[in-house]
Amino acid sequence: MILVTGVNGQLGFDVIRELSRRKIDYCGIARKDLDITNRSAVLKYISGLNPECVIHCAAYTAVEKAEEEPDVCYEANVNGTENIASACKSIDAKMIYISTEYVFNGNGSEPVEIDHDIKPLSVYGKSKYEGELQVQKYLSKYFIVRISWVFGINGNNFVKTMLRLGKDRSSLDVVSDQVGSPTYTFDLASLLCDMAVSEKYGVYHATNEGFCSWAQFAEIIMEKANLGCNINHITSADYKSKVIRPLNSRMSKKSLIEAGFKLLPKWQDALDRFFIEMKLEP
Repeated sequence: MILVTGVNGQLGFDVIRELSRRKIDYCGIARKDLDITNRSAVLKYISGLNPECVIHCAAYTAVEKAEEEPDVCYEANVNGTENIASACKSIDAKMIYISTEYVFNGNGSEPVEIDHDIKPLSVYGKSKYEGELQVQKYLSKYFIVRISWVFGINGNNFVKTMLRLGKDRSSLDVVSDQVGSPTYTFDLASLLCDMAVSEKYGVYHATNEGFCSWAQFAEIIMEKANLGCNINHITSADYKSKVIRPLNSRMSKKSLIEAGFKLLPKWQDALDRFFIEMKLEP
């Protein structure tokens, strides 16, 4: 049986859908079901459930807000993760921890490898890396999966925001000097379920294939949705934000390939299928 945290989020929602499709026994929980920052409660819950694997999707992901409330962010992403990892160790369970490209500083223009220098620029990035360290401190049976630019049917994301704004505006300013890979949670969920039933432990980068800037991504969204909203390319310096975001979010899939996991489809294909899932024709 597999325990999935954060089932109300984009990724957790799709993970339990995929487990259900595969007829794998699972338990999905949200914040109302378990406070992951309560160590004793986490240990009691997980030891009582005794899952073979925990896919830990729950996280504090409000990147901007984290700069204002770092303690709250760290409590969830570091202490909460430590509690999950400690509980997994107590029952010898596998753990899949979802991390982020924000653990890197985004320098350069080449896809970064899993062992690239860790230099997070934000509170959120630092907290997710500290979460990685907690997993590695307690466990040997772990998967650390760094993802980026996530979009899915459940919850808010860049694609939905562009579609909403594109209906009402003739133009939008979108950053063009941040480059990365959009990631469809439907595709990512399938990979995580493959990992959960394997013993190919380690650190991985998992995104849909191909790279683009946020502005290019927005242009494709507008084109597929037949919206006449023009995308103005701006620099990160022109975009007012409390967070320094990585300019280079390209991540190498070398470890995925070497482990024999199937790469995710191209992001353009993923976007087409997302539109269909949303009942929109691409």
